[in-house]
Amino acid sequence: MPFRPFCLFVTIECLLFEVSFASQATGAFQTFFNFQPKQRANAPRIIQLEDKLIETINSNEARLGNSNGINSIVEELEQSGYGITQPAISKEVKGRWRLLHTNNADTASPIQRKAVDATKYNIYQDILVRDTEGDSSGRLIVSQVVKFGDSAQLCVDALASTAEYPLEELTERKGTGKILGLNILGVSKVGEEALEDTERPGSRIDFVFDEGNFDFNGFKIPYPVPFRLPIFRDAVKGWIDITYLSDRIRISRGNKGTTFVLMKEEESNE
Repeated sequence: MPFRPFCLFVTIECLLFEVSFASQATGAFQTFFNFQPKQRANAPRIIQLEDKLIETINSNEARLGNSNGINSIVEELEQSGYGITQPAISKEVKGRWRLLHTNNADTASPIQRKAVDATKYNIYQDILVRDTEGDSSGRLIVSQVVKFGDSAQLCVDALASTAEYPLEELTERKGTGKILGLNILGVSKVGEEALEDTERPGSRIDFVFDEGNFDFNGFKIPYPVPFRLPIFRDAVKGWIDITYLSDRIRISRGNKGTTFVLMKEEESNE
């Protein structure tokens, strides 16, 4: 199937995006010391749930789907209360994450659903702080990376905002994204439906897509979407709520109602 850059325009917001991970013993040790004191006694149970989630995802051929088994484990982890607190501003959230699974939300566009299910491409999300001139604290960036092979990738950067790295420009999204009442680019939650969960403080990362490049072994071609034009600015805003975070697993729910399960890459690969 030929590569079609246009399809990525309508799918990039969902890329809130197989390498080996640390051994179970190492993961257990790290998870034990990252949970709050009252949670440590339950850490082995949480690790078992994470292992079960990874195993269940790996047993499914598709990266996109509505698996009852996966959804059940996701909800159990989310409701356990044993993840890292204030995940959006924790040090553990930074680094490279690989997309393992996402659900087939009705609010996603048809092309978006098809593209995410293209499992031959690895999809990553980098959360990092980039040095900026005149800002000693740096700027939080969320980069969506689609790997087409060893020497070809698409990287789209979004300016991000949290309580730790506030971005004044990032105002509330106003439009749902429907075009003439049709779900073409996906439908976003807005207004009261989009309010942050007060029971999960420090869990939301707001973002606005800013720029991107196709990189073919060092030769870069600008991404052909004018993110910075005022007419598009509202449509390229979004957010993710991190509903569960550990040293190796992140579960997030996006502004279009989609759930994402991601795995942390090893530090040497970040």
